[in-house]
Amino acid sequence: MSEREGAGTPEPLDEVLAELRACRICRDEPVRLPRLPHEPRPVIQAEASARLLIASQAPGTRVHASGRPFTDRSGDRLRDWLGLDLARFYDASRVAIVPMGHCFPGLDAKGGDLPPRRECAPAWRARVLAGLPEIELVLVIGRYAQAWHLGPKAAADLTATVADWRNIFAGERRPRILPLPHPSWRNNGWLRKNPWFEAELVPVLRAEVARLVG
Repeated sequence: MSEREGAGTPEPLDEVLAELRACRICRDEPVRLPRLPHEPRPVIQAEASARLLIASQAPGTRVHASGRPFTDRSGDRLRDWLGLDLARFYDASRVAIVPMGHCFPGLDAKGGDLPPRRECAPAWRARVLAGLPEIELVLVIGRYAQAWHLGPKAAADLTATVADWRNIFAGERRPRILPLPHPSWRNNGWLRKNPWFEAELVPVLRAEVARLVG
């Protein structure tokens, strides 16, 4: 992991998660206005034994309501890409799901999700990831996660980054990384324009997930 992710002595993960789930900084101490307009409900799934990390974006409206990651159509597609059923996907001892923003950020004027809140990743990401020492593969979903985890190795746009998946996956960095587009149904057009993703990347993804999760 990067220096941000691995610096210092890890805190007990259960203590970090308890503190995170009580976090209200986006409402009470926002980095930039407007503050979060609704009650925060931080969403995360993690246990120290997990070997697969899903670095996602931020909860949507359905996940905000459920309090559980990917309880929406995006989750259906993601589980299909991974080749996982519900039981294995939601087994925190094997799969960690750590979004860039833990709370639903709200909707923009067109009804789409706003970007992850700026307060969240700097406050929590290094502390959580330091408590996940067994991670062997990180799935970086979307531009925000790719920029954080790949740094200068992230390309100028999502398509170029995902298209470079072979070089990223084969790199010396550990844990290994695979970049993915967001599984939102808003990306149907992207998937049609880039058939190589499901034809070439997804089989490798499923094989790695099967190895790590079983």
